[in-house]
Amino acid sequence: MMTDNIFLKILNKQLPAKIAYEDDRCLAFHDIKPQAPVHVLIIPRKVIATHDDLTEEDRELVGHLHLVAAKLAKQLGVSEGYRVVVNCRERAGQTVPHLHLHLLGGRDLAWPPG
Repeated sequence: MMTDNIFLKILNKQLPAKIAYEDDRCLAFHDIKPQAPVHVLIIPRKVIATHDDLTEEDRELVGHLHLVAAKLAKQLGVSEGYRVVVNCRERAGQTVPHLHLHLLGGRDLAWPPG
């Protein structure tokens, strides 16, 4: 497992990020290459490489990440319609080996996504 990636550097305050939310279990920050007017990444403090690496012990953490996404959607004014995306592995578009949720909103979102 990679223990040195851009998300860990953001978590460890080694790289700057525009923080949207922070608590003892996760950090949310605005994506530097947004794909929608609102594009926030929500990452757990616990290192979990991919969605496939989740275990039963992560059940509460994953629920918490989704509750944070809903809270941020309201705070950022996109609760009228938003998308929460989790990419798993490179073929699906995961570029950082650290589980993360994308919160996307602020425009009409097409389906299928691509």
